[in-house]
Amino acid sequence: VAGPPAVTPPEPPELPERPAEDAVRLALVDAARSLSGLGLNHGSAGNLSVRWHRGGADGLLITPSALPYDRCTIDDVVWMPLVPDRSGDPRPDGRRRPSSEWRFHHDLYARRDDVDAVVHTHAPHCTALACLPSVQRDGLPAFHYMVAAAGGADIRCAPYATFGTQALSDHALAALRGRRACLLAHHGMIAVGATLEAALALAVELEWLARTYALALSLGGPATLPADEMARVVERFRDYRP
Repeated sequence: VAGPPAVTPPEPPELPERPAEDAVRLALVDAARSLSGLGLNHGSAGNLSVRWHRGGADGLLITPSALPYDRCTIDDVVWMPLVPDRSGDPRPDGRRRPSSEWRFHHDLYARRDDVDAVVHTHAPHCTALACLPSVQRDGLPAFHYMVAAAGGADIRCAPYATFGTQALSDHALAALRGRRACLLAHHGMIAVGATLEAALALAVELEWLARTYALALSLGGPATLPADEMARVVERFRDYRP
């Protein structure tokens, strides 16, 4: 007697990409919440992002606009493509608006393959120094060898421009040319890295440098390291840090 016809089991459903994306969203939220305790930020100031592709679309995940980080969840994080729509701007995907500073995040990912995470904060010592004419003109000099952690013999300060504008993005990208961190005049700081952890660690280092430089200024002004020594340190940092 013939048995019942064989039943072909259905194809298993394709697993969605969201679980992997949720892990990155959670890392962003955790990093954003850590900023205050690290002395780098307050309230909803500042913003963080990571490069994140969806299928074949290049893009980024970024913290939302005007939402205190202690109220931020993974569903508040916004995804944005790097390719603009017909309006000329990327069309964000999320229930909230992306950070008002999305432009320099977007432009950094679009123009620098070495950047996979961006941390922007209003760290108090960085911001205070970025209000000084001498720092706006000359940046942070080679007063300490750890200045080289940002990729050069000094840390530049981008000229002031209204927040959220293309002008600010253009100034920031120029100040970050060949570098991993910069100050923003009358505003704050930016640190970038190959990972979110690296960018956050550099932001912490930059605020320590700013605090130490401010202390040195109050004591009469620091000496600076010679150019050949800073060149050696910069070279050593190429292998020491991502």
